[in-house]
Amino acid sequence: MPKLFILEDDPSLNDTLVEFFEDRGFEVDSEYDGFEAESKLYENRYDLLILDVNVPSLDGFSLLKSIREFGVKTPVIFLTARDGLEDVKSGFSAGAEDYIKKPFVLDELLIRVEAILSRYNKNDSVIQIAKNITFNKHVGELIIDGKSFKLSNKESRLLEIFINSNGEILSHEAIFRELWDYDETPSDSSLRTYIKNLRKLLGKDSIESIKKRGYRYIIKE
Repeated sequence: MPKLFILEDDPSLNDTLVEFFEDRGFEVDSEYDGFEAESKLYENRYDLLILDVNVPSLDGFSLLKSIREFGVKTPVIFLTARDGLEDVKSGFSAGAEDYIKKPFVLDELLIRVEAILSRYNKNDSVIQIAKNITFNKHVGELIIDGKSFKLSNKESRLLEIFINSNGEILSHEAIFRELWDYDETPSDSSLRTYIKNLRKLLGKDSIESIKKRGYRYIIKE
């Protein structure tokens, strides 16, 4: 079930969008305020974001820039009443995959959503990490024995770091540099929690603790 996040400050349109996509089998979260949306996007994983531009507290362009710097790679569609060329350029420059002007037809938005989800679920986004486990790095999703498990942003980034390490030992410092942004404070306890959560899904032996040295990801055949 694809999981969408919608930021739209018009209560009527927000409700309409949520109901429309839920009726078509999507799981949907929504917010009306940019800062509230930012908090939710740091804490949760989604398959696609639909963001209005003119919203309270933090506009859609600034929100996308913020979450991209945080490492959120989730594809984005902007909704906006702005129709100038510079606004369109700003939307794509911020990192959006699509830009749809208000008013719009809901079925057209659905077509665009499905097209983007199809692109982001192609094989080049998916890594086979065991016979029964695949990892979609773009949406932070593990498929284990046919069941879907969503990872948090940090968990997804950490797993990608481990996969790219080719089985080498990663020091705490190396992980901190990759996993936390310059304006964040790294946390040993948080790192242990992320690793504990990954082990629950991948197996307790999937990530080896090397005393006083760091961690090593065990590559499965």
